[in-house]
Amino acid sequence: MAVLLKRLLQSARPPAALGRLVGRREASMGTDPGAAVRVRFAPSPTGFLHLGGLRTALYNYIFAKKHQGSFILRLEDTDQTRLVPGAAENIEDMLEWAGIPPDESPRRGGPAGPYQQSQRLELYARATEALLESGAAYPCFCSPQRLELLKKEALRNHQTPRYDNRCRNLSQGQVAQKLATGPKPAIRFRLDGEAPAFQDLVYGWNRHEVASVEGDPVILKSDGFPTYHLACVVDDHHMGISHVLRGSEWLVSTSKHLLLYQALGWQPPRFAHLPLLLNRDGSKLSKRQGDIFLEHFAAADFLPDALLDIITNCGSGFAENQMGRTLPELITQFDLTRVTCHSALLDLEKLPEFNRLHLRRLVSSETQRRQLVGKLQALVEETFGSQLRDRDVLDPAYVERIILLRQGHICRLQDLVSPAHSYLWTRPAVGRAQLGAISEKVDLIAERVLGLLEGPDMSLTQDVLSGELKKVSEGLEGTKHSNVMQVLRVALSGQRSCSGLGVQRQ
Repeated sequence: MAVLLKRLLQSARPPAALGRLVGRREASMGTDPGAAVRVRFAPSPTGFLHLGGLRTALYNYIFAKKHQGSFILRLEDTDQTRLVPGAAENIEDMLEWAGIPPDESPRRGGPAGPYQQSQRLELYARATEALLESGAAYPCFCSPQRLELLKKEALRNHQTPRYDNRCRNLSQGQVAQKLATGPKPAIRFRLDGEAPAFQDLVYGWNRHEVASVEGDPVILKSDGFPTYHLACVVDDHHMGISHVLRGSEWLVSTSKHLLLYQALGWQPPRFAHLPLLLNRDGSKLSKRQGDIFLEHFAAADFLPDALLDIITNCGSGFAENQMGRTLPELITQFDLTRVTCHSALLDLEKLPEFNRLHLRRLVSSETQRRQLVGKLQALVEETFGSQLRDRDVLDPAYVERIILLRQGHICRLQDLVSPAHSYLWTRPAVGRAQLGAISEKVDLIAERVLGLLEGPDMSLTQDVLSGELKKVSEGLEGTKHSNVMQVLRVALSGQRSCSGLGVQRQ
């Protein structure tokens, strides 16, 4: 900061000279058709990764992979007061869990690092120095108390709060005096001139005359940390970002960012602002909901592909919405020109059905099925533990048989260790009184069914067994077939209803 402020006491150069100051040290990205596609997902680690962030990351990922480009993770951690412990690690962990790992990131490294903004302060200082030297930026000595009073006054008058640009016309002498006696200033960007029009790849032509509705924005805080407006421009330039795919809430800020690019003499990337992902009722996704974080879905045994499928299915960017698309299919079918301006309404009640489709796809693959067998074995051990008196239930052939028989009936592999399916792994504790309450002929029913099973040369296919059990019922005067079946159901599974049934251990 001290180096920056020394420039303030020198003659300011005209903004046009700035291109020569910072030069065009790096090739422009996004205007040359032959340039490499480089996109970034730049969340703030002020919370764990949720569905809204996943959708933004996914669209960046599939756009990059469709064009043989690079997907970069950059953490915007300049607001040190709001950082959440573990959030930075969680973001990268969840991207890997979802199957869309970055090509460059804090963890993986890369040619454009560091990938955390708190480690890139020198770059922001250099850019700010150039802006001060050209007169495109100036120091602001206004106290937080004064700024808060301005805000309250505007709200009281039903106006949009804005800075009144009080410090932009301070003389060199006034600046020198304040630097010598006052606290370190913030640096503001001078919003002069007409904002450039730009063609957003989703919303079309846009121009927002920010100078007429906003005060000059802070670009570097007094502690030396940049605000989002400066940091994203500097980082996107130095990282060679060709396309910025971000949420539509940043659309109105793009003109401001383009003015910064213009003042710095840099070519901007292409912009594509993605419509919001909303709840089914049209309300915004909120971190306070709790169940929108990826950790929740991972712990609940939902498949990553099901999440990627549902958050793209409810939006746009594809020729048609179809359930069951895999990540390679999303990459192949994605077309940025098909993304519309309409918000995407996410109906999470449909997620189990999406998961059912993707689980069936995994079961149909022999390689994937073997992995499911191992996972289900671990789930059985974890869920039932010492209750497993018969360890044969962990035999891979038996576990695979369960998966094959119940595919299409379950939404998650975890469902197979729910209470409704516990009979598959443990013997139910059913008392005679419980069976006697169903039929007073429970002893006779048990005797005849056991005799049926012990019969010589009896090949009990499903059809044969069904027929033989009907004969047992017909041989019991005054006993309905439904009562016989209910006795067997409770004895074998401990359940009175047939929900979740469909396979029995031998």
